[in-house]
Amino acid sequence: MEVFFETLKHGLYVCRSEWHTFGTDAFLLTGFSKYRSKDRVCDLGTGCGIIPLLMQRSGAPKEIYAVDIQPEAIAQLQMAMDRAEQPLSIHPICADLCTLWDEAPLYQLDLVTCNPPYKSSETGILSQLPAHQIARHEVACDISDICHAAARLLRYHGRFCLCCRPERLTDVMCAMRAAKIEPKRLRLVCKDPDSQPWLFLLEGKKDAKPFLQIEPTLFVRSGEGMTSEAAQICHFGEEYL
Repeated sequence: MEVFFETLKHGLYVCRSEWHTFGTDAFLLTGFSKYRSKDRVCDLGTGCGIIPLLMQRSGAPKEIYAVDIQPEAIAQLQMAMDRAEQPLSIHPICADLCTLWDEAPLYQLDLVTCNPPYKSSETGILSQLPAHQIARHEVACDISDICHAAARLLRYHGRFCLCCRPERLTDVMCAMRAAKIEPKRLRLVCKDPDSQPWLFLLEGKKDAKPFLQIEPTLFVRSGEGMTSEAAQICHFGEEYL
């Protein structure tokens, strides 16, 4: 497996490969999560660890658990951490989120993030690479598994932030509520003002009362370039758009 290192900021890198890579959605979800320096965080299905690594760019959380079922993904994250020129507040964990892991910080975390598989196991054409199947289809876990794992990790009123395709919005909200995580904040993402939404960002709060805030639509592009808001969130190369 050939790997490539790309710079997130001076002294901070992400390790990409054909098996484990990332896109704009990871940047948007990181910004949407509004993580804080005092937070204890877990990123479920972390892949190459792009979300925990992005959180290191500014005001890094106190502690981040980066969990993935695939050893190759965790190895890539570890390579990025080994290359970093500063200590990182990341704990790579190779584990199945359906069963969590030994000594998991149950009911203690402030924030859980997840960029989940977007397609159910019955839809779409499965990729040839097993890593892509796990990342894109609900073959290793489904949205219900993810929400229940988040609920077991979060403290009272802890936050769960994820992104997904608009056609899965009902599935995601129902799964959140079934896990006693109340959807509280929703934002749709469009590529430009003339396009339909291609992504949604959703925040739920554990054991909270019902009240959903719908934020203004985020437009990624305007004309030939990024909108100022998208550029501020991503501040990374446009090759991922």
